[in-house]
Amino acid sequence: MKNLAEQALAAKAWPFEEARKLLARIEARKKAGQQVTGVLFETGYGPSGLPHIGTFGEVARTSWVRHAFETLSDIPTHLIAFSDDMDGLRKVPENLPQPEMLQANLGKPLTAIPDPFGTHESFGHHMNARLRAFLDHFGFRYEFYSSTATYRSGRFDAALLKILASYDKVMAVMLPTLGEERRETYSPFLPVSPRSGKVLLAKVVDRDMDKGTITYVEEDGSLETVPVTGGHCKLQWKPDMGMRWAALGVDYEMYGKDHLTSAKLYDAICRIAGGTPPEQYMFELFLDEQGQKISKSKGNGITIDEWLTYGPAESLALFMFQKPRTAKKLYFDVIPKAVDEYIAYLDSYHSNETTEEQRLENPVWHIHAGTVPDERYPVSFALLLNLVSASNASTREVLWGNIRAYAPGASPQANPGLDRLVGYALRYYEDFVKPAKVFRAPSEQERAALEDLAARFEALGDETRDSAAVQDIVYEVGKAHGFEPLRAWFGALYEVLLGQTQGPRFGSFAALFGCARTAAMIRQALNGDFLKPDEPRA
Repeated sequence: MKNLAEQALAAKAWPFEEARKLLARIEARKKAGQQVTGVLFETGYGPSGLPHIGTFGEVARTSWVRHAFETLSDIPTHLIAFSDDMDGLRKVPENLPQPEMLQANLGKPLTAIPDPFGTHESFGHHMNARLRAFLDHFGFRYEFYSSTATYRSGRFDAALLKILASYDKVMAVMLPTLGEERRETYSPFLPVSPRSGKVLLAKVVDRDMDKGTITYVEEDGSLETVPVTGGHCKLQWKPDMGMRWAALGVDYEMYGKDHLTSAKLYDAICRIAGGTPPEQYMFELFLDEQGQKISKSKGNGITIDEWLTYGPAESLALFMFQKPRTAKKLYFDVIPKAVDEYIAYLDSYHSNETTEEQRLENPVWHIHAGTVPDERYPVSFALLLNLVSASNASTREVLWGNIRAYAPGASPQANPGLDRLVGYALRYYEDFVKPAKVFRAPSEQERAALEDLAARFEALGDETRDSAAVQDIVYEVGKAHGFEPLRAWFGALYEVLLGQTQGPRFGSFAALFGCARTAAMIRQALNGDFLKPDEPRA
């Protein structure tokens, strides 16, 4: 373990870089004479809509930094998954049932609104259950915190009273960031109306430090006095973040780029509430296929369940791990690429040529918290998709028959990961590849080259399973028939034979499918026998 910690101190993977910043923070606290009993990580969740992939990404990335820190230090760590379920519902999400009921409850805390799905005691409780279910599914180590429960428990009371006592300081931080009209009524405290139950954006007209209360203007213009403690008020979201850091003693938090301009405000409020701002990490936001920000209320992008229908959890984790500070489109087309990149990283991790230092840089080490499965994938996901396409396979048994011909030692028992990929490939092909197929007839140049390739493959038969040797033949045919650049030749192969614009190395596909069978497929296409989406190939 000591050797591992020494290697981690020099590792360049971004979770280690973050962990070293956190370690320096802890060492500084120790030198200042402060007692350090543990390190607290926090992630936040806004449960106004269904949990989405961005929420998973935040918890996953924070967990990777936590594990990297645990590799460097033996100081105990803790992760809080905090749900802002005391927030008032400001608009009705587009993808939820019972919109009329939700409309009638606008402004109320999420935990005071009936569950539109009818399965939990409130809207907030339902969304919290959904959050916890998928965090548990992925095996995250965390403790769940409800904003409603934490405010009501009194855990925030001391920090809230400090905010009240320093009200003018808080206003001095916040007012310069607001428009002129908003400044007239702004208060960091949002009272929960004892009359309507709504979280009110109300004007505060008086404060009593000794009693710990505020007096505000109710919706009907009358005055109401409530304590700022015990869940009778909550803070506006920017002051709330800083107060929470102080009250809980948060050491590390991540947030999306949309929070970046508010980071200085969070820090200032945290100090006013008596705390020290945590180490922070900004990550870029995910975009949908059209380049628009993914939104819980709109329900655009991919849900976690949708990703896991077509790809393994490891591929989703890898997508989250790579370049967290780069905006990335998150839609169905990225799944096959993520799956094959995971396979490539796993192969590299287990390579005899890979050093221990290099393994710490490999994403799979972080994704699997240092315990990387000893799994092998003799066939890529892209090749499986093309194999399904070429063979018109509709069952696992048919697809496995092709795989075993290529890799005799492979089996569902010996390769459980590959067996899962078989199921994903069948579903992905059926839902995304098959409906989009568009075959075309070959040009005269392409026809001559295809006839040449078919003849060469027929001469090979199915005895050649060396994908590199088969790929060399494909290259030779393309060059011999004057394709320049050669990618035009490979594009023709996929467009004429498989109805796709691209694919994996064609030599690898032919070796897997069998050269004789590939030759037969070429002959069929040259005879005008194009495979239609709902038509089996003879």
